[in-house]
Amino acid sequence: MLEYQPRETFQVVELRRYIMTEGKRDEFIKVFESFFPEAFQQLGSLFLGHYRERSSPVAFTMVRGFRTLDERAVVCSAFYYGALWKEHRAKINDRLVDFHNVLLLRPLDPARGVLVLPAVDPLTEPEGAQGIVVAQIFAVREGGVDAFAGRAEPAFAAYRAAGVREAGVLTTLDVPNNFPQHPVRTDGPFLVWLGVMPDDPAVFGRFQALAEDSARSLTGSGELRGEPEMVVLDPAGRSRLRWLAGLSD
Repeated sequence: MLEYQPRETFQVVELRRYIMTEGKRDEFIKVFESFFPEAFQQLGSLFLGHYRERSSPVAFTMVRGFRTLDERAVVCSAFYYGALWKEHRAKINDRLVDFHNVLLLRPLDPARGVLVLPAVDPLTEPEGAQGIVVAQIFAVREGGVDAFAGRAEPAFAAYRAAGVREAGVLTTLDVPNNFPQHPVRTDGPFLVWLGVMPDDPAVFGRFQALAEDSARSLTGSGELRGEPEMVVLDPAGRSRLRWLAGLSD
């Protein structure tokens, strides 16, 4: 089993989706991976995964975890008012167009937090992180998350049966933003299903067909505020959440 911390470790999760300046996404990732993952880890937080979105050459997504809400404020204050950020923030901000598409989330239940994997080992993984990560995002009607999650469970089970490892089931954390320098969306609630699979066209094709069927069925239930969004993510070289043989189910 390669999961190195319990899924219960990070009970506050940010799904951060950025828009880059055209042609600058790879430069952004290089700066990000060079300076920031270990800095946050030393403060007690973790970048659980970071990705290029397949649908757009300027879209970048990261998943960041905190143990508690109070820790989010402490860690972010320590980092963004600290020397490392002040030294390198221009390299990041100059390549950013928008950073407001952020969902503040919690696990649907503690054991379904985001899968936490060891850092990429350049000796055993010389090509960097591999696989495909998917996020299916459901805009749920107010007060209906638990009921909708129950209705969606057969679809999630079908994804797992098709060879996709469930990497987390998350829902909106409906609390005031305790680090307002980083805006978060307030148009929830949302339910987010995360999965990881090998970069295999057959596996992805099976999953895509299932996801399209479930999106039609679940949209027709009347419990959603719109059609589900599917985000297909290619791991950046050092992304922790990636495909590895031997992942815990």
